[in-house]
This record gives sequence, C-alpha cells and structure tokens, in this order.
Amino acid sequence: MNSAWQTYLQNHNAVIEDDCIAHYGDASTELKNTYSNTIIVDLSHFGLIHFSGEDAATFLQGQLSCDVRKIDFFTAKYGSCCTPKGRMLASFLIWQDDNGYFMQVPMTLLITLENRLSMFVLRSKVKLTDDSNTNVRIGIAGNRSAEAVKEIFGAAPSPYLGVIHSEHGSILCLAQNRFEIIATPKYAPKLWKHLRKYALPVGKPCWEWLEVKAGIPIITPATQERFVPQMANLEAIGGISFQKGCYPGQEIVSRTQYLSKLKRRMYLANIPTKEPVAAGDELYSDDRAKQSSGMIVNAAPSPEGGYDVLAVIQTESVEAEKIYWKTLNGPMLRIMPLPYLVK
Repeated sequence: MNSAWQTYLQNHNAVIEDDCIAHYGDASTELKNTYSNTIIVDLSHFGLIHFSGEDAATFLQGQLSCDVRKIDFFTAKYGSCCTPKGRMLASFLIWQDDNGYFMQVPMTLLITLENRLSMFVLRSKVKLTDDSNTNVRIGIAGNRSAEAVKEIFGAAPSPYLGVIHSEHGSILCLAQNRFEIIATPKYAPKLWKHLRKYALPVGKPCWEWLEVKAGIPIITPATQERFVPQMANLEAIGGISFQKGCYPGQEIVSRTQYLSKLKRRMYLANIPTKEPVAAGDELYSDDRAKQSSGMIVNAAPSPEGGYDVLAVIQTESVEAEKIYWKTLNGPMLRIMPLPYLVK
C-alpha cells in the first residue's frame, strides 16, 4: 500500500492488518452497511502489473485466456493465466490506458505472476512494472454509487466492464451500482472526501463479499493450479475466448469446452458457521464417501450470518443436494443462484 495513502486512511480510523484495511472500528456494522447502504473500500489488497511497449498487446494475446484484441480504451475484461496443463495460476481484471495495459491481481500473487510472465518476454518489446503503489484503487458500491461517480467525473462508464478515463483517473463499472476508481495517491484523499458524502467506509472483507455474491472467482495461493477456467465459470463472465490463437493451456481449455462434459462447476453457497471459512477448504458429500467432492474458491462473512462462498463442486454431488464443509459431519452448504447463466 502506498505509504502516504496508508497514513491518510489511518488518520481516518482505518485499522490495518497484513497491509490491508481490515475495518474502521466495527466490522459487523460495516458488513450490514454493505448489504443495505452505499460503501467505499480501499482496494490495496489488489496489485497492478503494467504492460507497456509496442509488443504489449501481442505478448498478452499469447499468454492469456481472454481476447486482448477486444480490450480497448472503453472496455475491460476478466481473464486467467494458465499452466500448459490448463490450470489457472491467476485470475485477473485487465484494462487499457494511454501507455499499455493494467492487470489487477491479488497482491499475494503479484510477484510470482510478474516473474512468470517476464520469463516469456524474450526479445519482445514489452516492459512489466509493478504499479501497485503508484496508483490508488477505490471501490464504491450501492444505490448512490453511480450518482457519486457522475458528480465527480461527469459521467459513469457503461454497464459491465465499461471504462472511462478523465484527468482525475479511470473508472471501471464492475456491475450495476458497483465501480472501481483508479487515481493517483496525490488526488486520492480529495476523491475519498468527495465519496464520503455518499458512502460509508468499510474494510476489505466487505468488498470480498460483494465479489463472492457477483460470482467472480479470485484465485489465491491456496487455489493455484487447482481448476481449469471453466470450472470457475470464467467463460460465463467473458474471461475465455474460444476463437483466439494459442496461449499456455489453450488446448486443454478448448478440449474441456468442446470434447468433454465438465464434471465440476463453481457454485454460490452459504455455510452456516461462525468458524472461519477459507479458500482451499475441502468439501464432502455422501455420494463420494471420504473422497473430497469440492473446494472453496473464495469465502467472506455474510451480512445474513455464516459465510457466503464460491466453491467448485462435483455437479453430481450438487444434484445429490447435500454438500458439507470440511467433513461429512460439518455444516451443510445451502446452494444459492448465481447472478449469471452457466450452461
């Protein structure tokens, strides 16, 4: 996190844990506000890799599951970076600026992903830089979020991954009434002050809950190389192109799409427990006895109790209706509808 920005937030009651904003004094109330009010969040738990140079687009096209040719100054994309076996090393959000492309990934994966992609640059005219501390990311969500964005920037981006740029920064529309703003550390305090007229500050877990409810998979160290992109519904959110050329894992991803029935899918569910639920936790079901039938991708405390989770689960086990967390004697998952269609 940018040091000046961190100091500013701490001076405004932010409690920082592991270099992220945990809360502003009352995590439970903040979660309830996320459910019913308009909220703002510091997003420094994400990092930014910037790709510049005349070969940047070609280089990324050959490395990522999404079609980089369809990313322009006004459109962002979700995507993934895979192993040759088609397993996801990272999922990300990517957009374009005047000088290249920004890739947003969890800070916990940034260094390893940057190092891996750098290995493939070779003679390409591409430069990778860690821009995490040179840009502040702020999330705003809720019924007044579009109103706030329009007042400050004069307009709001088009729904679902639309992007607009201004002298004050860039704005991405992640969903209806949910936006991300990228600004300089110098402008960020003024921006935060403006947004506070409309929204209440909350910690990182609140934004994680919004991502879970939106069905957006965030790969973390606990789930690296565990899923092919379709298992995490990446094609349903536009993160896979089946018309583009080769990239690492492309053959496996295409074969999964066209030649085999997908046996595991990502589901949205609630787990009624007060114990912490975490990415990488195993799930079990009666139909598979002692063998795991799924894994937690992401989890966040729910305003309505327990934990809301995204979990990749055997489809047959879901059809059997009873999935349990950690053991067959653990709390049973309540499957909920995702906000998008999965075929």
